Amino acid sequence: MFACLTRSCLFVGAVVFASFAALSARQAASKSEQAYSSSMEAETTHSSVDFVPDGDLAKPSWKHAKWVEFDNDASGKFHYPELTTRVASIWTETHIYFAFWSRYDSLNIYEGEDPKPERWQLWDRDVVEVFLNPQPERVNHYFEFEVAPNNQWIDLEIDKTKEPFNDPSWNSGFEHATRVDAEDHVWITEMRIPLPAVNAKDPRPGSPWRANFFRAAGKGRDEHRKFLAWSIIPEGKTFHVPTRFGVLKLVDFQIDAARDGSLN
Repeated sequence: MFACLTRSCLFVGAVVFASFAALSARQAASKSEQAYSSSMEAETTHSSVDFVPDGDLAKPSWKHAKWVEFDNDASGKFHYPELTTRVASIWTETHIYFAFWSRYDSLNIYEGEDPKPERWQLWDRDVVEVFLNPQPERVNHYFEFEVAPNNQWIDLEIDKTKEPFNDPSWNSGFEHATRVDAEDHVWITEMRIPLPAVNAKDPRPGSPWRANFFRAAGKGRDEHRKFLAWSIIPEGKTFHVPTRFGVLKLVDFQIDAARDGSLN
């Protein structure tokens, strides 16, 4: 009799604990959602095709992707059509990819430097940037990826609860390529980011990650340059406002590998 009562108590206790854990998880998710104040939404399209970035956006993968476009500065107050920027994303079981199509009037790069090593303070030149958070319940923890027109790069792990909040020693192993069309004044970027590097080992369709897309352009001091954002940041002058990240939703549309000559 005592043993039966004990088993009953254990069973009831397990049920209560599981219910409490589920409630806590829902409350945590609700709190993280409440922390975000942006209504912007983008999609990253599932593909069976993995490829090495080469800066060519003619791949079928990008033709099936859903593009977003922006030309507004980070505050949302000014528009720069000459700097119109388009971004698309696709994902596979192992990587997430981003493509940028960027109009320009002139380019500001670190001339003559080797693009292979990571370049600190790359943001002081023309760059496109992805801030990516596959774990949106951790609002202040995310990852930053920057690429310049000459293919210089930097990646950073960000934790806003620490000082300093950016970790330059972190290395994602992301791959990237750029092309510059001087005739049409457009420069193009492709990025390929390994999912394990951003703690996204089991991506699932429907998952609402968080992200923001940025661009820095122009020469001189910051007050003479232009800083663009997909999801605007009216409350500050820094890009590092994670509560303004928009939704990046994983969708399950399949891109057919047979129609994509870039399969590896």
